[in-house]
Amino acid sequence: MRVIAYYLPQYHSIPENDAWWGKDFTEWDRVRAAKPLFPGHHQPVVPGELGYYNLLNPAIRERQAQLAREAGIEGFCYWHYWFGGKQLLEQPLQQVLASGKPDFPFCIAWANESWYAKTWMDHPNQPDKLLIEQTYPEGDDERHFETILPMLLDKRYIRVDGKPLLVIYRPLQLPDGKAWVTKWQEMARNVGFNGLFLMGHVAYSEQVDAVLHLGFDAVNSVPLGDAKRDILSAIRHLPNLLRYVRGKAPLVYDYAEAMRAFEAPVMQREEVVPTILPNWDHSPRSGTRAFILDHASPEPFKKHAETIRRITEGKKNKLVMLKSWNEWSEGNYMEPDERWGKQYIDILSQVTHIA
Repeated sequence: MRVIAYYLPQYHSIPENDAWWGKDFTEWDRVRAAKPLFPGHHQPVVPGELGYYNLLNPAIRERQAQLAREAGIEGFCYWHYWFGGKQLLEQPLQQVLASGKPDFPFCIAWANESWYAKTWMDHPNQPDKLLIEQTYPEGDDERHFETILPMLLDKRYIRVDGKPLLVIYRPLQLPDGKAWVTKWQEMARNVGFNGLFLMGHVAYSEQVDAVLHLGFDAVNSVPLGDAKRDILSAIRHLPNLLRYVRGKAPLVYDYAEAMRAFEAPVMQREEVVPTILPNWDHSPRSGTRAFILDHASPEPFKKHAETIRRITEGKKNKLVMLKSWNEWSEGNYMEPDERWGKQYIDILSQVTHIA
């Protein structure tokens, strides 16, 4: 497998977060403040050897790359935030570009959606307050492409079929997706690339064909939407569902059951890039509005990762996206924690290194 891990660059303070949430706010504030919401709910999670790190520390970035190599991960896919000419959380990757370190492959995923107060945490008074809007102004494509071009030209940048890999988080939210794909491929060819390898990200399996119809080369299916829909349609979950609708309790689903959506037949298609998911627990951000996968542990994770490996065996590119390397407040992370240590890293290493 060519395993590429989504990477959240949020763990450092920025003026915007200082203004919205208070001085020196980072995602760690939500991780520390999390509370268990039902018996057996393991919160708060506590990081292991890396601690509550600051991503502007180059030693942390080097150690992350070392751990990722141990796991058999090919590279990081940094979330990239661009709002009509304004970037946010760009400093860690800019430092990686400027320093040349770590010498570890990377690519970017444009997280093209607006930020609301509930994006990073559950605001008690104004959960739907717009913090920054995702816009697509005239001339923005050219400015955007010029901004990311140094990344695409970096020798470490991940390529597929010889083309730089670019992931779009919300491909179906592009105002004119077909025109956008045509324009970006043209801009890439004009600077000497043989085009871009464009991958769309979707949360529902039925969105796959709609994204491919826009001209994307591949679709990364992260079917948490499918898994959530499964639990909403199951009568046996009705009591918990009623508490969830009333805002009294999170929506809880068994991890192993949820992984069936991640291993569905659609994942066999050549254009569909499957996802390895170590866990999901959004409660540090969302509290009782959270969707939580329960009973996640190294053993079912190993079975899930082995199934994804088998799915990729007959595929040309053998791409797999790992969600994620360090999304601590969503509960999907591979970095060592106090509960499991490096077990997830060791298991993925075993799976990726099978001949």
